[in-house]
Amino acid sequence: MKRHTIIAAVLAVSIAACAQNLRHETTLATGWRFTHTDMADQAKSEFDDALWERVAVPHDWAIAGPFDNNNDRQTVAIEQNGETIPSEKTGRTGSLPWTGVGWYRVHFKVNPKTAHAIINFDGAMSEPEVYINGRKAGEWKYGYNAFNIDATDFVNRDGSDNVLAVRLRNLAESSRWYPGAGLYRPVTLIQTGAAAVKPWGLNCYTESIDGNMAVLKAEADIYNEQGHLLSAEFRLLRGTKVVASASDLVKSDGKVYATLGVSNPRLWSPESPELYDLEVRVYDLANVKRVLCDVVTRRIGIRTVSYTAEHGFQLNGHTRKFKGVCLHHDLGMIGAAVNKAALVRQVELLKAMGCDAIRTAHNMPSQLQMDVCDSLGMMVMAESFDMWQYPKCRNGYNRFYADWWERDLTNLVMANRLHPSIVMWSVGNEIPEQGGREGTQMLVKMQDLMHRLDPTRLCTTGMDRWDNVITSGFADAIDIVGLNYRTHKYHGAYERLHQKFLLGSETASTVSSRGVYHFPVVRADGKRYDDGQCSSYDLEACSWSNIPEDDWVLQDDFDYVIGEFVWTGFDYLGEPTPYDDRQNARSSYFGIFDLAGLPKDRYYLYRSRWNTTGETIHLLPHWTWPGREGEVTPVFCYTNYPTAELFVNGKSQGRITKKTDVRQKADGGRTMQADEPLIDRYRLRWNDVKYEPGELRVVVYDADGKKRGEAVRHTAGAPHHIVLEPQTLDEYHQHATLKADGEDMMFFTVSVVDSEGNLCPEADNKIAIGVEGAAVFRGICNGDATSFEVFTNPEMHVFKGQLVVGIQSDGTRGRITVTVTSDGLPKAVCSTKAR
Repeated sequence: MKRHTIIAAVLAVSIAACAQNLRHETTLATGWRFTHTDMADQAKSEFDDALWERVAVPHDWAIAGPFDNNNDRQTVAIEQNGETIPSEKTGRTGSLPWTGVGWYRVHFKVNPKTAHAIINFDGAMSEPEVYINGRKAGEWKYGYNAFNIDATDFVNRDGSDNVLAVRLRNLAESSRWYPGAGLYRPVTLIQTGAAAVKPWGLNCYTESIDGNMAVLKAEADIYNEQGHLLSAEFRLLRGTKVVASASDLVKSDGKVYATLGVSNPRLWSPESPELYDLEVRVYDLANVKRVLCDVVTRRIGIRTVSYTAEHGFQLNGHTRKFKGVCLHHDLGMIGAAVNKAALVRQVELLKAMGCDAIRTAHNMPSQLQMDVCDSLGMMVMAESFDMWQYPKCRNGYNRFYADWWERDLTNLVMANRLHPSIVMWSVGNEIPEQGGREGTQMLVKMQDLMHRLDPTRLCTTGMDRWDNVITSGFADAIDIVGLNYRTHKYHGAYERLHQKFLLGSETASTVSSRGVYHFPVVRADGKRYDDGQCSSYDLEACSWSNIPEDDWVLQDDFDYVIGEFVWTGFDYLGEPTPYDDRQNARSSYFGIFDLAGLPKDRYYLYRSRWNTTGETIHLLPHWTWPGREGEVTPVFCYTNYPTAELFVNGKSQGRITKKTDVRQKADGGRTMQADEPLIDRYRLRWNDVKYEPGELRVVVYDADGKKRGEAVRHTAGAPHHIVLEPQTLDEYHQHATLKADGEDMMFFTVSVVDSEGNLCPEADNKIAIGVEGAAVFRGICNGDATSFEVFTNPEMHVFKGQLVVGIQSDGTRGRITVTVTSDGLPKAVCSTKAR
């Protein structure tokens, strides 16, 4: 009897502990210290870090600069660009000081009754070594991957402090673009009881959608070292309403499964990104009365994805073609340090263009980015690697591939499989091994792993050596044939491959600089100018790439092409092709938006095609050309309408119509001349206009000849004043206010204009920024790829009359005042609030 009493008492204590140990997830954002010094005792708890820099995480240690051509100066031959002789590349990785060693330290406490303590890193650049209270708790190698450190056996659970220390190392020549440096993604402490859902242990996918019923399959992996009888209840909620539920006992291996039937489901799509909350409750049934031990809630979407020869790509049973862009992970002025508001701004700008998909080139995405894509409606190709065993740069991922590829791909899937936005995985980009049998065997192993981890999504890879991938069997082995450029190879690919559909996994690589126009206007590859810029007439590309029309004609005229991912949505730090050997070029020219997030002319070209609900009428170039009077100055109009008439100071330059009957060149090759008629299928061009100051006006007409709108440009006068405008995003910044959370950001466009409000297109005034109240200055960028002015100083020259400023909440509520000044111009002031 006494023995039974003791057992009952122990059981009661265990159940009570379970009830008290509900999950607690804490983002470790503040209280961090950082240094570049590198000593072994920096991991010890008692180490004095008082002199280290105070930072908040996410943090990019390199973004403050200074820019210097000697930062990661590389002498290489870029095989992907067809180079065979090594040459010096000064800005290949952004000319910022991202190499070297960095240490981070933070103090934290753990609940004494915590049974499991996990520290989740969404990414750490790079080769992180993690120490807890002076002991090494784990490591990872790949800087782009999320990973978990089981801290349970390393933490103090007596209420005393714990010290988390992280050592990071970035080797020179370990990247082909700017990777950032440091703890650039969130770090989260997860505490749970003994019976709890494991990290990344929850999964749910849509098995079918039939009429007004969707069937979801859910599963959970649960800690249960005590061997108790556990159950799990799955609840699907729309707001506060439970729309489906199911329960079952947890199996001996910790797994539990459920089927959820959802009536009248609201389906996720880019046009309607409907989300549900999936809640899992874990109960201990060791007593007569069940005891709640853990609650986990994750957002999911109901949708189906398929790829077939008959229907191409289908989302929710409807065929569509990807209107996608490739994105590197840096966020311009704030570098690689991930920020939700900056990501929201990026996605909102892309969606306004009509873009519906992102390729996370060429690396694993952040959870914040995927959350934003889920909520705003942006499909995703989640990519993994830029290289396997064969190096593209001397110290790249090739050093780790053999030992780490399986762990890295596993984490990619496990961390991201719940995101409805992800519609395919990519296991590589332009992998050198693609041309050999060994590479095919490597591909099959990786793809098989992805299928086991996630049977609901297919895999792709960006291929650029077409003849080799045919003979090696590489292209036959992949689920989704992804072709980078090589438009002249599309037809042959379709004929030879069993898949009978293909994706433009990387397209265009047209180069341009916002507001820059060079004459004469020519179609050119690798064109270089003394100013280090590229012309915004959108007719310049690289030897291996093309202008947009070469991709569009294939997508429009052939059903087997399922869409494209344009290189790139935004300019990014590094890879300043065609100026990668120029002393002061440090960022790319490929973007549809510049590095500041301001649209180039090319934005309107893509918008005129992709945005099927809005009107696009855009004229280029600007109309302020002192010294060009009487000279030929071609004028282009990017519009979704078929016909337009151009006027210069009221004089008609002719009414023209797009040549919709023009087809691809007979040899399937690239457009190489500015006068080729294919260009006129998508653009309206007046190539013989002679410049005279005054007014440039275009009037557009629909297919019935009805006037639908117009656009006007005026010759600008001298700089007169500054316009300061907040970039409001209705989905996130209601009424142009900041959230008083210490993380939210707001962006402002600064424009130098004449007395009539016309943008001064050649203005280069130096601007100074002041921020007062409940926010701080975060960054500044003018989009000039040749500027070495740092982003973290509150002053910069405008480029072509404009720049962008970012401010960030300081965590308090109240009024915020942003002031812009420039010598010789009246100041501009804008006020907002943090709520």
